[in-house]
Amino acid sequence: MTLWTRFEQLFKKWGMRLLEGILGKAPLHPEDFMPETVNKILVIRQHDQLGDLLLSTPVLRALRQHFPEAHIALLVRNYTHEVVKYNQYINEVIVFQEIGYNWTLNKFKKFIKKIFTPRDLTIVLNTVSHSFTSDLFAFLSRAPYILGSKHLLFPGCKRNFFYNLHAPYRRGIRNQSERNLDIVRYLGINTVDPGEHITLLDEEVRWANKALAQAGVRDNELVIGIHPGAGKIRNRWDVSNFAQAANSLHQTYNAKIIINCGSNEHLLVDSLVVQLKCEPIIFENLDLRQLAALISRYDLFLCNDTGVLHVAAAVGTPLVVIFGPTDPLQWKPIGERFIAVRGINRSCNSVSVEEVLQKAEMLLGENPET
Repeated sequence: MTLWTRFEQLFKKWGMRLLEGILGKAPLHPEDFMPETVNKILVIRQHDQLGDLLLSTPVLRALRQHFPEAHIALLVRNYTHEVVKYNQYINEVIVFQEIGYNWTLNKFKKFIKKIFTPRDLTIVLNTVSHSFTSDLFAFLSRAPYILGSKHLLFPGCKRNFFYNLHAPYRRGIRNQSERNLDIVRYLGINTVDPGEHITLLDEEVRWANKALAQAGVRDNELVIGIHPGAGKIRNRWDVSNFAQAANSLHQTYNAKIIINCGSNEHLLVDSLVVQLKCEPIIFENLDLRQLAALISRYDLFLCNDTGVLHVAAAVGTPLVVIFGPTDPLQWKPIGERFIAVRGINRSCNSVSVEEVLQKAEMLLGENPET
């Protein structure tokens, strides 16, 4: 540890302790919460990688069901905001530009105005990380009720002092959608549907239908999508495994095979294509909403443990996901149509092709069309 790192840690510890003494809110109990006074709600998603953000969308559903007339705003970062755009459960998406040069004076003014808009209830979904910036935004919302989890304390602090409602943290392995819902359940807010959600517009679905038709897919044909990439190398199933699975599914179901390719995945896709015994359809460099609309048309999606798996779940497409280092009990979408296969010793490549095909056949049915 460098001298500067030690100084930085010491500064954070004593600086946060000082702020706790100055800004700390008096704790409230759930019985102090008066839901009839809530008309404006701000939800702040802390660690909003693509999957993390979509795993928190059940909270938005729960809030809308309990506050049907409330104005609900969601604060997210720029690189994931497209998946919550048009979300049917919220009224507004507030975008925080993570990269400094993306800010303009006009964007900054609008952002500050929205942050300082008084709210009646602000919720910080701090399930996997705790951001001082997010807590500060919650404080600036001037909400009489600020709710967050009581875990992940700042160094030197006795509690998460920006909140006055502290939801208990259940220890042990727990799905992240449930962890997000646990925060609002503290106030009696819940939903019977813990599934992830993306709201697609009719024109986006029409675009996907047109794109598939132009690629030669007929309405009655079975469509199987494959996404062989993942940002983390250890999360990747070998492309030869994907190729064997695709070849078998094509032969058994006479299915169209579609490959989704990101901007940095061309070599991976090229390696997959040369091993296929059929001519695949490749869609490259789609934006998040185009990708979601396209995946919504698939009958089955095979992919690694990466953000796109949550896109598939959020549009309701059955999927088989290969997990390795990450625990699917925490990160798999909730639902019987979403099946996780985890490798032995947390290795993706210890997952057999036969095991993936077995799960795929469970989702597609055992009587393939001929």
